[in-house]
Amino acid sequence: MAEDRRLTWDNCTNVRDLGGLKTRDGHVTRRGAVVRSDHPARLTAEGWSALHAHGVRTIISLGTEGMTEDKPDTAPRPGDITTVSVNIEDVTDHTSEFVQRWGTSDLWCTPLYYRDALKHWPERHANALKAIAHAQPGGVLFHCVRGVDRTGIVALLLLALVGVEADDIIADYELSVDPEREKLLAGENTTTREVLLNTLAALDVETYLRKGGMSQADLDALRARFLESSGAEDTENA
Repeated sequence: MAEDRRLTWDNCTNVRDLGGLKTRDGHVTRRGAVVRSDHPARLTAEGWSALHAHGVRTIISLGTEGMTEDKPDTAPRPGDITTVSVNIEDVTDHTSEFVQRWGTSDLWCTPLYYRDALKHWPERHANALKAIAHAQPGGVLFHCVRGVDRTGIVALLLLALVGVEADDIIADYELSVDPEREKLLAGENTTTREVLLNTLAALDVETYLRKGGMSQADLDALRARFLESSGAEDTENA
């Protein structure tokens, strides 16, 4: 894991830059390109100034179809920031397999539900990554309410796609500290690390995102936004 990537933005408590992570093919994720966070509506004026100074110009709000979680901004957000809403889950069908299994479970605040969510909503998850890929110039922030699980699943897909090692993907998730999560997982005789390792082992992320509707152009745009050029590429292009 690279040096501390956590960001201090007044009134948000779970913000970090996804830059500075090495990939298996020798690239590094670009700082300032993609940020994950809890809900930015909590930000004070000073917090919004810090977000803007970090270069964020697009905010992607990860929601759940059938749930209302909109929050009024504590302070006005800068006028040149675009906000995009993407629902990556759907609980409107109360008879669905997913809702029946997880809707009344405390475990929906743990990554135990990730594999079911991935199975049910490839198009919704692909739409979130397409929104990152094709955002306006500048940094992109994506968030849910706590900045843990919906944000975590999109971070997992993004980091896995560009080739960040599983250990670093898991370490990033674990920076969202939640003692209750660990207690719940212990009750299921497992751990965050074990659950995420199993999720990643079962996932061919590029095939999954293509199934969800991402084209090669979408994937290329996402990698171009998020990855720094390697030294070898710089030499070839000189």
